[in-house]
Amino acid sequence: MKTNQAVYAVTTMCRLLGVSPSGYHAWSHRPRSLRAQGDEALLTQIRAIHSRSRGTYGAPRIHAELAASGTRVSRKRIARLMREAGLEGASRRRRYCTTVRDASGRQAPDLVERNFTAQSRDQLWVADITYVPTDSVFLYLAVVVDVWSRRVVGWAMETHLRTELVLEALEMAVARRRPVKVIHHSDQGTQYTSLAFGQRCREAGVRPSMGSVGDCFDNALCESFFATLECELLDRQRFRTPLEARSAVFDFLEGWYNTRRRHSALGYLSPVQFEKRAEAA
Repeated sequence: MKTNQAVYAVTTMCRLLGVSPSGYHAWSHRPRSLRAQGDEALLTQIRAIHSRSRGTYGAPRIHAELAASGTRVSRKRIARLMREAGLEGASRRRRYCTTVRDASGRQAPDLVERNFTAQSRDQLWVADITYVPTDSVFLYLAVVVDVWSRRVVGWAMETHLRTELVLEALEMAVARRRPVKVIHHSDQGTQYTSLAFGQRCREAGVRPSMGSVGDCFDNALCESFFATLECELLDRQRFRTPLEARSAVFDFLEGWYNTRRRHSALGYLSPVQFEKRAEAA
């Protein structure tokens, strides 16, 4: 009625809607309730957090962010306000396989057997490869993730799937962490079963481990990381050139995922925050 009162008389609209003019005028001059004012202020905070998360956070992570800043509010209330405002978290897409097995390759034993747990840093790493599309070529991203903190400790991007790709990611992880007898778990792709990769693992004191063929659950933690990368970055941006893709992936991994993105498995801390808290304990 308020929107259309410049076109139609209030008395006419009240008669059509079955309300009294005095009741409408009383309602229009009534101050907003404290609950409504609180919702408006809370929604402002929610919008800011959602924007800082690059539009990826849903109600659980926004709830954790608000709690960390001292704002106590229920997750259901956050979900309601987000729904009413049309705000959504990122959802995951289906992955495509980048694994090519070499029957003549040297497979390592499975030292993990789907037990993706670790009690401290650099006990267990998981590794895998995914693709990053651009308008000109496909790029391939290899990562090494520390199971304990979910931190991406090594990564590399190339336009090919040769062994050099996973070697670059391994080299970064070894240089950053200086591990002692860490288990490196991957699938049985040709890159990981190659002689060059096995030799580098021996030189670095890394213990290779590989899951069974064609079973995504044997590397579920790395699959989960790629699902996050794809739904929060790759599905939301189109890259014209490999340079754009490399820059965006670098920013996501080093400027967001490792340092700031809250992880449900870590008590809604980021990987870096989780490691710092553990070190300070």
